[in-house]
Amino acid sequence: MSKLYTIGQLAQASDVPTSTVRYYERVGLLRPGTRSEGNYRLYGEEAVERLRFIRAAQATGFTLEDVTVLLNCREGEPACCKDVQNLIEQRLSDVKKRMDDLRHVQSVLKSSLERCRRTEQQGHCEVIDRLSATASASPKPTRHSGS
Repeated sequence: MSKLYTIGQLAQASDVPTSTVRYYERVGLLRPGTRSEGNYRLYGEEAVERLRFIRAAQATGFTLEDVTVLLNCREGEPACCKDVQNLIEQRLSDVKKRMDDLRHVQSVLKSSLERCRRTEQQGHCEVIDRLSATASASPKPTRHSGS
């Protein structure tokens, strides 16, 4: 008979917080195998391996939605290699977009630092002035009274 784990033991064996195990259970990525006489959720060895798979997939850059697809493929859905390739292509596209966004942020921060160093004055900062002007020019959210 395989070993059974309580939620705390499962979390420890899988090196994840118990809150993560509970969350994965809520979103349907993990299900307890059975319940103890005291009504505690019990998980088998396959749950440890499944949790490790989920964490490895996330560390690779897959979303939890992707992980669901990967788990379904792993559990025997046919013709999954194309699905996995599509997921990888989507994640690569996301990574490229994030990298482009970060390069833009880096550029803005570098120019702000250069401007700040060029215009440095005691008790005054041009960068703060520009941010304040931008904040003042932004449209303010409207409040609606409850009717």
